[in-house]
Amino acid sequence: SVPCSAILSSYLLGERLNLLGKLGCLLSLVGSTVMVIHAPEDEEVTTLEEMTSKLKEPGFLAYAAILLALCFLLIFYLAPRYGQSNILVYLTICSVIGAFSVSSVKGLGIAIKGFFAGQPVLQHPLTWILVITLVASITTQINYLNKSLDIFNTSLVFPIYYVLFTTIVITTSIILFKEWVTMTVVDIIGTVCGFLTIILGVFLLHAFKDMDVSLGNLPQVLQNEQPAPVTRDDKNILIEVDNSSIAPEDKPKVFMLCT
Repeated sequence: SVPCSAILSSYLLGERLNLLGKLGCLLSLVGSTVMVIHAPEDEEVTTLEEMTSKLKEPGFLAYAAILLALCFLLIFYLAPRYGQSNILVYLTICSVIGAFSVSSVKGLGIAIKGFFAGQPVLQHPLTWILVITLVASITTQINYLNKSLDIFNTSLVFPIYYVLFTTIVITTSIILFKEWVTMTVVDIIGTVCGFLTIILGVFLLHAFKDMDVSLGNLPQVLQNEQPAPVTRDDKNILIEVDNSSIAPEDKPKVFMLCT
């Protein structure tokens, strides 16, 4: 999503994508690849009853309550005041709501498998709860994502949204499915390093997006065109002015030094 949004916005919307931005896109791809290689395996959840037990755990209920409180705070208090000027407000709303959409998609995937297996998933109340949650969360995400795109640069919106959304999804997976319980130290370090690489790529993509940096003008950008100032004492200045053949009328031609 990061390189696609940056490249497409560059060609279709005429937004700037310099050399550092392309490097940021490459780092985002590398970081995502590292995260996928070291990603934890999903805990086996095959039925809606198991999904229900996961959702009823106290840790996830407390986590969901915190996310809902944060979401209401952002929507009803911060968004009307700072949403037009701060890009993080709308994108944080989308990311926080994304935790519920990802959990709903996971549960509906289990429900669809059970439906084709002949299980009575349509009679299970969790199925309809997940459908309502998914529709509400996706609608909210699209609404605030479009508001953010109307105000801010497209190549700036999607990478920041990607980082925030990925952070929320990883945290939700840790709490709901306990995916990191069986991870080795190498996989944990690889996942964290991959995520930090993505953040570095996003930083390069947007921190220097207004700079005119390319392979063609890179030597000129790195080279200091202004010469270093030469420090001269008063004696050299007086001699230079006194020996000039043409002196301006408003400058004195005789200098007196008193000690």
